[in-house]
Amino acid sequence: MTGHGGRIDSQAFLASVRDWARELGFSHVGVADVDLSSAEPGLMQWLAAGFHGRMNYMAAHGLRRARPAKLVPGTLSVITARMDYLPRDAPDDWAAAERARLLRPEEGVISVYARGRDYHKVVRARLQKLQDRIAAHLGAFGHRVFSDSAPVLEVELATRSGQGWRGKHTLTLSREAGSMFFLGEIYVDVALAPTPPTTDHCGSCTACIDACPTGAIVAPYRLDARRCISYLTIENDGRIDEALRPQLGNHVYGCDDCQTACPWNKYAGRSELPDFDVRAGLAGASLVELFAWSEAEFLQRTEGSPIRRIGHERWLRNIAVALGNALAALPEGDARRQPLRAALHARAEHPSVLVREHVKWALAC
Repeated sequence: MTGHGGRIDSQAFLASVRDWARELGFSHVGVADVDLSSAEPGLMQWLAAGFHGRMNYMAAHGLRRARPAKLVPGTLSVITARMDYLPRDAPDDWAAAERARLLRPEEGVISVYARGRDYHKVVRARLQKLQDRIAAHLGAFGHRVFSDSAPVLEVELATRSGQGWRGKHTLTLSREAGSMFFLGEIYVDVALAPTPPTTDHCGSCTACIDACPTGAIVAPYRLDARRCISYLTIENDGRIDEALRPQLGNHVYGCDDCQTACPWNKYAGRSELPDFDVRAGLAGASLVELFAWSEAEFLQRTEGSPIRRIGHERWLRNIAVALGNALAALPEGDARRQPLRAALHARAEHPSVLVREHVKWALAC
């Protein structure tokens, strides 16, 4: 990017940007500067500990994540944006409703954020529209848009720009919106006054740490991704550690346990957009039903969804583990066990070694 000339009134400009952003479905906008040097030691310690697991791109990019002006030369400020994603019809007691799903072992649980349209596409497209509005106001300027799509320290930028504070589960937390929102950024070659950060309001609460089934939150503000159910069911492209499989319960894509336990999420906002409405078959479906999807049906049902990125093989892997956990949860002689075992036997000779291994494990439960 090349530097944008001229002086602007940062306060008036930000007020306009916030108005435009609200029209596009964003709930809050802030501004961060590009000096993230204080975050570098923590990032390097996290990588050195191997907590990123098989997410090799994190180590490959290294400190570029903490240096916006190196990632996008010419960057002087980062505009951060927040977009709520609870479905428009989510009940007031949505967190309790989500926790109740975990007590129904035959139901496949998909993370709330993944039940609608792929957020990468929604947030990025709307950030592009926001930068178009900015360009119409400022004239041509250098920019680049991100939404969980590049080596960007999103939580750090969000924290510095006043979107919220880093919760003990390492997600951004807001007193007004909990943590059920997506983050996006526009790197710009315009020098803007940073918006003030907020203070930490976790206090002595350890609800998120206590709720994590696999103990992935190894200390406050420190996550070992290798143990995180979201990592295991999405980012991990290999076998799931056998010792961790029983803790996955009936999670088949992602996990919201640390968020549904967080007291601040009573303030989580509903999305204004239909994009995040729940697609048919992605909430309340049985494991047997989900496991029966052919690859063609999987691709058809997950078109435009974030779920598609894991592919049919990993989808079956995840559900096989959940089916095994359901068998373990139901007593011998329970009539509900037979359909679960029949579903597993139907995939016992699957062409994929990965699927066969997890099916075999499940049948032994």
